[in-house]
Amino acid sequence: MHPALLAAAPDRGTIIVLTVHLLATAAMVGLIWFVQIVHYPLFAAVGRPGFDHYAQRHQHLTSFVVGPFMAAEGATAVWLAIDPPAGVSRWLALAALAVLGVVLGSTVLQQVPRHAVLANGYDEERARSLVTTNWIRTVGWTTRGVLAAVMLVAAVSR
Repeated sequence: MHPALLAAAPDRGTIIVLTVHLLATAAMVGLIWFVQIVHYPLFAAVGRPGFDHYAQRHQHLTSFVVGPFMAAEGATAVWLAIDPPAGVSRWLALAALAVLGVVLGSTVLQQVPRHAVLANGYDEERARSLVTTNWIRTVGWTTRGVLAAVMLVAAVSR
Protein backbone atom coordinates (compact mmCIF):
# COMPACT_ATOMS: atom_id res chain seq x y z
CA MET A 1 0.00 0.00 0.00
CA HIS A 2 1.21 3.48 -0.81
CA PRO A 3 2.74 5.29 2.25
CA ALA A 4 0.40 8.29 1.79
CA LEU A 5 -2.61 5.97 2.04
CA LEU A 6 -1.24 4.33 5.16
CA ALA A 7 -0.79 7.72 6.84
CA ALA A 8 -4.41 8.66 6.06
CA ALA A 9 -5.92 5.41 7.32
CA PRO A 10 -7.52 5.56 10.77
CA ASP A 11 -5.64 3.73 13.50
CA ARG A 12 -6.83 0.35 14.77
CA GLY A 13 -8.13 1.81 18.06
CA THR A 14 -10.36 4.28 16.21
CA ILE A 15 -11.79 1.50 14.05
CA ILE A 16 -12.42 -0.64 17.14
CA VAL A 17 -14.24 2.18 18.97
CA LEU A 18 -16.36 3.04 15.94
CA THR A 19 -17.14 -0.64 15.27
CA VAL A 20 -18.10 -1.36 18.89
CA HIS A 21 -20.24 1.78 18.83
CA LEU A 22 -22.01 0.69 15.65
CA LEU A 23 -22.49 -2.92 16.79
CA ALA A 24 -23.86 -1.94 20.22
CA THR A 25 -26.18 0.63 18.66
CA ALA A 26 -27.31 -1.81 15.96
CA ALA A 27 -28.08 -4.40 18.64
CA MET A 28 -30.24 -1.84 20.44
CA VAL A 29 -31.97 -0.92 17.18
CA GLY A 30 -32.90 -4.55 16.60
CA LEU A 31 -33.99 -5.04 20.20
CA ILE A 32 -36.12 -1.90 20.33
CA TRP A 33 -37.94 -2.76 17.09
CA PHE A 34 -38.68 -6.25 18.45
CA VAL A 35 -39.95 -4.75 21.70
CA GLN A 36 -42.05 -2.13 19.87
CA ILE A 37 -43.68 -4.42 17.30
CA VAL A 38 -43.85 -7.76 19.13
CA HIS A 39 -43.07 -7.73 22.82
CA TYR A 40 -44.94 -4.75 24.29
CA PRO A 41 -48.13 -5.34 22.27
CA LEU A 42 -48.21 -8.93 23.55
CA PHE A 43 -48.39 -7.79 27.18
CA ALA A 44 -52.19 -7.82 26.83
CA ALA A 45 -52.10 -11.52 25.89
CA VAL A 46 -50.34 -12.53 29.12
CA GLY A 47 -53.54 -12.02 31.11
CA ARG A 48 -54.17 -10.44 34.45
CA PRO A 49 -53.49 -13.46 36.68
CA GLY A 50 -49.75 -13.61 37.24
CA PHE A 51 -48.99 -10.53 35.17
CA ASP A 52 -47.22 -8.88 38.10
CA HIS A 53 -44.75 -11.79 38.28
CA TYR A 54 -44.32 -11.75 34.50
CA ALA A 55 -43.66 -7.98 34.48
CA GLN A 56 -41.13 -8.24 37.32
CA ARG A 57 -39.25 -11.08 35.57
CA HIS A 58 -39.39 -9.14 32.30
CA GLN A 59 -37.69 -6.13 33.88
CA HIS A 60 -35.05 -8.23 35.61
CA LEU A 61 -34.15 -10.41 32.63
CA THR A 62 -34.24 -7.57 30.11
CA SER A 63 -31.52 -5.75 32.02
CA PHE A 64 -29.12 -8.67 31.38
CA VAL A 65 -29.71 -8.40 27.63
CA VAL A 66 -29.69 -4.61 27.16
CA GLY A 67 -27.24 -3.65 29.91
CA PRO A 68 -24.00 -4.61 28.14
CA PHE A 69 -25.11 -3.09 24.83
CA MET A 70 -26.23 0.14 26.49
CA ALA A 71 -22.98 0.39 28.47
CA ALA A 72 -20.84 -0.14 25.36
CA GLU A 73 -22.97 2.26 23.35
CA GLY A 74 -22.88 4.94 26.04
CA ALA A 75 -19.15 4.69 26.66
CA THR A 76 -18.26 4.82 22.97
CA ALA A 77 -20.76 7.63 22.27
CA VAL A 78 -19.18 9.78 24.98
CA TRP A 79 -15.69 8.88 23.75
CA LEU A 80 -16.58 9.87 20.17
CA ALA A 81 -18.16 13.14 21.29
CA ILE A 82 -15.10 14.08 23.37
CA ASP A 83 -12.53 12.99 20.79
CA PRO A 84 -14.10 12.48 17.37
CA PRO A 85 -11.78 10.72 14.94
CA ALA A 86 -10.47 12.42 11.82
CA GLY A 87 -13.20 12.57 9.22
CA VAL A 88 -16.01 12.63 11.80
CA SER A 89 -17.54 16.01 12.52
CA ARG A 90 -17.72 16.91 16.21
CA TRP A 91 -21.30 18.07 15.54
CA LEU A 92 -22.22 14.63 14.21
CA ALA A 93 -20.77 12.92 17.29
CA LEU A 94 -22.52 15.44 19.57
CA ALA A 95 -25.82 15.01 17.72
CA ALA A 96 -25.55 11.23 18.14
CA LEU A 97 -24.85 11.69 21.85
CA ALA A 98 -27.81 14.08 22.17
CA VAL A 99 -30.12 11.52 20.56
CA LEU A 100 -28.84 8.96 23.05
CA GLY A 101 -29.72 11.44 25.81
CA VAL A 102 -33.28 11.65 24.47
CA VAL A 103 -33.52 7.85 24.34
CA LEU A 104 -32.20 7.44 27.88
CA GLY A 105 -34.38 10.30 29.11
CA SER A 106 -37.43 8.61 27.64
CA THR A 107 -36.40 5.34 29.26
CA VAL A 108 -36.03 6.88 32.71
CA LEU A 109 -38.95 9.31 32.58
CA GLN A 110 -41.50 7.33 30.59
CA GLN A 111 -40.83 3.60 30.27
CA VAL A 112 -39.44 2.87 33.75
CA PRO A 113 -42.45 4.44 35.57
CA ARG A 114 -44.88 2.53 33.34
CA HIS A 115 -43.04 -0.72 33.95
CA ALA A 116 -43.17 -0.01 37.70
CA VAL A 117 -46.97 0.28 37.56
CA LEU A 118 -47.23 -2.89 35.45
CA ALA A 119 -45.05 -4.79 37.97
CA ASN A 120 -47.99 -4.44 40.37
CA GLY A 121 -50.47 -5.95 37.91
CA TYR A 122 -51.77 -5.48 34.41
CA ASP A 123 -53.12 -2.02 33.60
CA GLU A 124 -54.45 -1.70 30.06
CA GLU A 125 -53.95 2.06 29.88
CA ARG A 126 -50.31 1.82 31.11
CA ALA A 127 -49.58 -1.04 28.71
CA ARG A 128 -51.01 0.95 25.79
CA SER A 129 -49.08 4.09 26.79
CA LEU A 130 -45.91 1.99 27.07
CA VAL A 131 -46.25 1.11 23.37
CA THR A 132 -47.09 4.69 22.39
CA THR A 133 -44.28 6.39 24.31
CA ASN A 134 -41.77 3.73 23.24
CA TRP A 135 -41.86 5.17 19.72
CA ILE A 136 -39.52 7.88 21.02
CA ARG A 137 -36.91 5.23 21.78
CA THR A 138 -37.60 3.31 18.59
CA VAL A 139 -37.11 6.35 16.37
CA GLY A 140 -34.19 7.55 18.51
CA TRP A 141 -32.25 4.29 18.38
CA THR A 142 -32.96 3.91 14.67
CA THR A 143 -31.58 7.42 14.12
CA ARG A 144 -28.54 6.53 16.24
CA GLY A 145 -27.96 3.44 14.11
CA VAL A 146 -27.78 5.60 10.99
CA LEU A 147 -25.51 8.15 12.70
CA ALA A 148 -23.17 5.42 14.00
CA ALA A 149 -22.87 3.95 10.50
CA VAL A 150 -22.22 7.40 9.01
CA MET A 151 -19.46 8.04 11.55
CA LEU A 152 -17.72 4.74 10.77
CA VAL A 153 -17.94 5.31 7.02
CA ALA A 154 -16.73 8.92 7.40
CA ALA A 155 -13.69 7.81 9.41
CA VAL A 156 -12.62 5.00 7.11
CA SER A 157 -13.24 6.84 3.84
CA ARG A 158 -11.35 10.04 4.60
